[in-house]
Amino acid sequence: MADATMSHAIVIPPLAVAGTDLVVEHAATSRNGATLTLEPAASRWSLRGRSAEALSAVIGRPVPSRIGESVDGIACLGPDEWLADLPAGTALPDGAGQAVSVVDISARGVVIRIEGPATLTTLASGCPLDLDGMAIGQVKRTVFETVEVILWRERTDMIRVFVWRSFAPWLWNALKSAELA
Repeated sequence: MADATMSHAIVIPPLAVAGTDLVVEHAATSRNGATLTLEPAASRWSLRGRSAEALSAVIGRPVPSRIGESVDGIACLGPDEWLADLPAGTALPDGAGQAVSVVDISARGVVIRIEGPATLTTLASGCPLDLDGMAIGQVKRTVFETVEVILWRERTDMIRVFVWRSFAPWLWNALKSAELA
């Protein structure tokens, strides 16, 4: 439960089951030019398959074939792994009987959007990646300090950070502390 002294905390109700149950009391805007925003719930899918072509045929959408690339809300995370980040309510075929795995993970994690001129500085405070070399549209799995995250670069000054719900309050506060330093 929220403590009255924690005016900028993320609150997760004890029986929360979806990203929409998270509450951010305030969007944190820094003196240094980075804004943190908790994104609204979306339809997110963990996708596995032997090839991008096979997976694409099952789900009826284009699937990138190179690790780190994204196409129309689907990112390639590994040789046989993709993440779909689609508008809330979007359903995908389950691939029953096919050599693919299509699993709804919408409630598993949340996305914190960092935008502004200090986006890279804020993330670099705890992330080992060369963020300057990350192209727009590129997606990378990495860590922020010790927490696994997925970074999706949307613009030069905006990166979306995917994190499991259980780590979201810690990550929110760590990013907020980094941007205020």
